[in-house]
Amino acid sequence: MTTMTETSARFREFKMPDVGEGLTEAEILKWFVQPGDTVTDGQVVCEVETAKAAVELPIPFDGVVHELRFPEGTTVDVGQVIITVDVAPGSGDAPAPAAEPAQAAAPVQEPVEAADSGEAPKTRTPVLVGYGVAESSTKRRPRKGAAAVPEAAAVAAAVQAELNGHTTPAPAPAAPAPVADVPVGGRPLAKPPVRKLAKDLGIDLATVVPTGKDGIITREDVHAAAAPAAAEAPAAAPAAEPVAVAAAEPQAAVGSARETRIPVKGVRKAIAQAMVGSAFTAPHVTEFVTVDVTRTMKLVAELKEDKDMAGVRVNPLLIIAKALLVAIKRNPEVNAAWDEANQEIVRKHYVNLGIAAATPRGLIVPNIKDAHDKTLPQLAAALGELVTTARDGKTSPAAMAGGTVTITNVGVFGVDTGTPILNPGESAILAIGAIKLQPWVHKGKVKPRQVTTLALSFDHRLVDGELGSKVLADVAAILEQPKRLITWA
Repeated sequence: MTTMTETSARFREFKMPDVGEGLTEAEILKWFVQPGDTVTDGQVVCEVETAKAAVELPIPFDGVVHELRFPEGTTVDVGQVIITVDVAPGSGDAPAPAAEPAQAAAPVQEPVEAADSGEAPKTRTPVLVGYGVAESSTKRRPRKGAAAVPEAAAVAAAVQAELNGHTTPAPAPAAPAPVADVPVGGRPLAKPPVRKLAKDLGIDLATVVPTGKDGIITREDVHAAAAPAAAEAPAAAPAAEPVAVAAAEPQAAVGSARETRIPVKGVRKAIAQAMVGSAFTAPHVTEFVTVDVTRTMKLVAELKEDKDMAGVRVNPLLIIAKALLVAIKRNPEVNAAWDEANQEIVRKHYVNLGIAAATPRGLIVPNIKDAHDKTLPQLAAALGELVTTARDGKTSPAAMAGGTVTITNVGVFGVDTGTPILNPGESAILAIGAIKLQPWVHKGKVKPRQVTTLALSFDHRLVDGELGSKVLADVAAILEQPKRLITWA
């Protein structure tokens, strides 16, 4: 989609792009530039977090940053302008930056001289400099109880000032309240996400003052309308009794300390939706096997000394990944997907091997493309790069798309096993438990051996019990006798 527009021959706007596959919004995590900074085509100006990953956004033209439209931490819809750039600095006076979305100036009533005909005073709506007044077929109607809002906000400010040790002059008489632009049909103009936000916050859109083009209500308008309502409770306390208010604060702090509310957004929101969709769409079956991996651990130690593996990380996950790839080669029917729309089973002739990775932003599952074609050193290098990129928070949405089968290593947390949920669109996921020294019957005698438990979850629409058992048994057999990698591969 188009991500930039021209406001004039001099100023250009850069819009929030769809950096994933049909994403609708992204959160601005960090700005790398500030107003007045010079930027060049391709320079990264900010980092955003989508429902899939953190992504850096490059600017597509040269110039000087004129305005950042949103602060860090703001969730912005795809298509909204996030930054304005002066592409011809020094050619004239720049227009004044638009107000911050959350602090945009609301329309105020201002008397205008009446015409000689004795017409009643009119009102005018101030607009953002450089944008002009948009023509609209809307008319105004008063907002219920709006006159109390400025007064309540003033009282709240006075109470806060007392608590901070400052004196505040008595609030001036409240000016006439702003009125909302409402279409002739009576229904306020707003996009579906904005209507949902208003519903969640308990805000009547008919009482919201729109600041968007053509009288459209924006997210910021809804938040601005919700802010005075939140301030009414503390504002109700008399300003002359700051001691009583201060005494009540510790109790409120104790109450709020008992729980923490975290907005569900970004990667965490995507994880929740995907897991619920997978758990209640694909019929999961999980099978388990406990296996002696002593020989695999010896092979790992030997590979660490092999000059052909120099420079790459060798660990048990590498051998287990290779074992799963060999098992899929021997049982290719397991590598499939269910196409609900066309009622088809889609057999994949390639393996994009997903590796579940825990990151500060949540669990993500990037995958190694065409893992079935890679040699052991190539697979080791790909695994190392995948893990490093994920931990640095630099995994791209493309790296997490198109997976066919996944491995999740719960053993790194000391867990014996689990029942993993399928990654959406995949047929199987293998969980690796902790590798521990345990008593084990080996060659007729009880000896201490390195043992682990594997769990394979699969979609029972695609994979019957027999097929799932064969795949899991093949993985276990290779880990017990790693030389089968040579004979079976």
